Amino acid sequence: MAAADPMTPSAPPPKARQWSWRSKAFRSIVYQVIALAAVIAVGAYLVHNTLTNMRARGIQSGFDFILQPAGFAIGESLMPFDSAESYGKAFLVGLSNTLRVAVVGIVMATVLGTLVGVGRLSKNFLIRTVCSTYVEIFRNVPLLLQLFIWYFVMTELLPAIEEPLRPLPGVFFSKNGLQFPIPVWADGHWLTVAGVVLGALGAWFWSRQAKRHMFDTGVQRPVFWPGVVIVIVAGLLGWLVGGMPGGIDAPEKTDLNVIGGGAVTPEFLTMLVGLTIYTASYIAEIVRGGIQSVPFGQHEAAAALGLSRGQEVRLVQLPQALRVIIPPLTSQYLNLTKNSSLAVAVGYPDLVSISNTSLNQTGRAIECISLVMACYLTLSLLTALFMNAYNKRSLLKER
Repeated sequence: MAAADPMTPSAPPPKARQWSWRSKAFRSIVYQVIALAAVIAVGAYLVHNTLTNMRARGIQSGFDFILQPAGFAIGESLMPFDSAESYGKAFLVGLSNTLRVAVVGIVMATVLGTLVGVGRLSKNFLIRTVCSTYVEIFRNVPLLLQLFIWYFVMTELLPAIEEPLRPLPGVFFSKNGLQFPIPVWADGHWLTVAGVVLGALGAWFWSRQAKRHMFDTGVQRPVFWPGVVIVIVAGLLGWLVGGMPGGIDAPEKTDLNVIGGGAVTPEFLTMLVGLTIYTASYIAEIVRGGIQSVPFGQHEAAAALGLSRGQEVRLVQLPQALRVIIPPLTSQYLNLTKNSSLAVAVGYPDLVSISNTSLNQTGRAIECISLVMACYLTLSLLTALFMNAYNKRSLLKER
């Protein structure tokens, strides 16, 4: 064996842990253990003291009420619910109503806010002024007041159900809400859904190929419209293979009412419109600030390449602005989800509304509030997790 070169520096020996009070690392561990133990002790004392006082006053506690019959009906729900069913299912119905208004509101607020934010940077004076006025008005009026205004519009200014508005054939809009045609579900629709999913995968594959082609040749292939065509054609093929189910449940106008079809209540429309318009005003400012954070040299480079204004925003500025837009955009998504708890002010049966009714009937205040807190905490953490993952994917890759 060759002798080791005496001139070659040897690796320093690993530092041994010093389990003594003189070690800073050891003292930090001890302090953290003491702090954690103190927090646990204080929490245990508060829980024990609360339970003791509740028992002394004859107040029942526990989550056993979840399996008991609720005894109340829910005016609007995605799943059928009867008053004889349990409080647990009532909470699930309230959670589904919260998710419905939150998810749809996030999508609509993102689209509207992006359009308004880009419009604020438009060279057209009218578009720029309208977008700026929209932001300044709706961002500076409290959300609760806006919900009251929209609820007044939905329930007072719209025509009665006897003479509804008909913006489209088969669509009725009145004080009773919005009625619209819906397809009658059949087994063949599963193949239609499968076709749409395969079409979405095909559109994603096409976008990847178009991006690779642009990097190789510098020629930009269209992505959006070919992707739309792929999804539509795949869905149509699935519909044809599934036997072409075509049943439509269309609403019909009677002398006193509109029956059939799908429907959403004025309370749901109030929450959806209010949350969308309010949150979009903040998203517009986030998008505007993100675009303006892109160096002006990128604009000059896009102009030198002959890109139009729309291509510049879509292909150059927005992709680079995402690293600035996504973190505050995540906060707005969380705010919209939590602001949906104001639905109790307009009578929409969301999670908070169901919790209040359950609390009044059972007296389990701590349990009901804990369930609501756990649901909102879970929704917020899942939203943050998804947006953080998307934020990592959208970061600029440095070479």
